[in-house]
Amino acid sequence: MVLTVDIGNTNICLGLFDADALAMRARLATKRQETEDEFAAVLHHLFAMHGIPLSAVSGTIISSVVPEITIAVQNAVARLTQNKVLIVSPGVKTGLNILIDDPAQLGADLAAGAVGAAAHYPLPAFVIDLGTATKLYAVDAHKGFRGCVIAPGVAISLRALTDVSSLLPTIGLEAPKHACGTNSVESMQSGVILGTAAMLDGLLERFTEELGAPKTILGTGGLSACITPACRHTILQDGDLVLKGLKAIYDKNMQ
Repeated sequence: MVLTVDIGNTNICLGLFDADALAMRARLATKRQETEDEFAAVLHHLFAMHGIPLSAVSGTIISSVVPEITIAVQNAVARLTQNKVLIVSPGVKTGLNILIDDPAQLGADLAAGAVGAAAHYPLPAFVIDLGTATKLYAVDAHKGFRGCVIAPGVAISLRALTDVSSLLPTIGLEAPKHACGTNSVESMQSGVILGTAAMLDGLLERFTEELGAPKTILGTGGLSACITPACRHTILQDGDLVLKGLKAIYDKNMQ
């Protein structure tokens, strides 16, 4: 079995693959002060809870955008599984043609998501990743990573709004019935959810004008299911896209 770990700013997502099937998935809160021992204890408990022995793990791959805890997670996994851990970084084979100004700047999560799109869906594809940041990126028909948009995430925008506005309430991320809200909660939901959806629709149109029409538009990330249904484009949901991409990268580098 191959353990895939995606370390994000808000969550650490884990997937355990038995061949190409996900045998286990989990989401942990990202804690920048967590030590190697603490993460090892959490991982040990997680596998025990699912009834899977750590000895079943034959290899691990990690993507991370939180460098301050990458080594701690790597060492914890290596200690528990007694296997080498592959880190997605410049020099690791992805199969992508990275067509940006400095390929070394491409985030490991974006690379993994693009590989996941190329491995499992018709290309060209546009991928919307709604997590700590809102990201939209393009993968062309030849597995070329063409570039991306990075904007403040939905939760960040909402927190910024309520932090500086004393009279605005904390709200749930649910799409309102009407764009023109008639109370504070509806008005905020319209601005945050429908506003983000409208931004994505507009960016998808601009991507199409610049790059041509995609065969696939994918939604992934922790907040995708809250936002993309409000978009006017047809968007396929795949919450495991990055983990699938990590598994494909691992396989490519183990050949």
